[in-house]
Amino acid sequence: MLRIGTRGSQLALWQANFIKSEISSLFPGIEINIEIIKTEGDKRISAPLSEIGGKGVFVKEIEEALLSNRIDLAVHSMKDMPSILPDGLKISAVTKRNHPADALVSRENIQLEDLKPGSRVGTGSLRRKAQLMHHYPGLEIVPIRGNVDTRLKKLETEKLDAIILAVAGLDRLGFGDRISQIIDTNILIPAPGQGIVAVESREDDNDTNKILSNLNDLNSLSESLLERSFLKSLGGDCNIPAGCYAKTEGDSISSIAFISDEYGNAMVTERITGPVSDSEELGSTLFKKLREKSGRIS
Repeated sequence: MLRIGTRGSQLALWQANFIKSEISSLFPGIEINIEIIKTEGDKRISAPLSEIGGKGVFVKEIEEALLSNRIDLAVHSMKDMPSILPDGLKISAVTKRNHPADALVSRENIQLEDLKPGSRVGTGSLRRKAQLMHHYPGLEIVPIRGNVDTRLKKLETEKLDAIILAVAGLDRLGFGDRISQIIDTNILIPAPGQGIVAVESREDDNDTNKILSNLNDLNSLSESLLERSFLKSLGGDCNIPAGCYAKTEGDSISSIAFISDEYGNAMVTERITGPVSDSEELGSTLFKKLREKSGRIS
């Protein structure tokens, strides 16, 4: 039997059931159970992520369950995972990437560039806030948190003109028809790993890892290696406004990344292209180029 650990949100359960289905289709004889684990991020839903610990608040308790052998594998949104994993754990599989971009959900289907100065746009992401304020300085950015359906409701209850969510999450939960605009990844550079489902396991669990190796998408793996290498070099997570998005084309991989202050006043971007085989090295090189260009990061 395999025990899958996951958060209890609709999106997390979709992802866990997706991985369960993928394993079952390849290994129909394996019994699989899903265990819901409440994380710190779920318990403190009103506090900004930057104040309660960033990305790790969505995975810590699940990783503890892995390390104590209460579950055999954990399913996460890749963008929720910190750049450094606990000793004894590894990312054992990454799935084919869904759409990596951010989406605008607005009243009356208004496009981002048509929002009037003073329009209230909701997001809980410093990455999105900084880029929005850089490109559209007239907007009022309103902090919001919660599951996808909760944030969609806040469009009405918080009297917002629009909110920003990941395309992948909206699509997976059947809310694709709510998307007013898929925002160009050159305008809102995505978070590292956005659109990718990651599976985490114990390094020494050879039986489970052998099963999970069959789920890997090689393009997504290369892209996540570059993006997470950038994130690791940055030494940050949700506390630093930054983004990195890589795309493979044959044997080549290209990426765009940015860093900024919270208000988008000192935003710098950089690009890099190279062979897929050098994905991790390209991620750290991209960080170094940004550091040299900005002078902000020691």
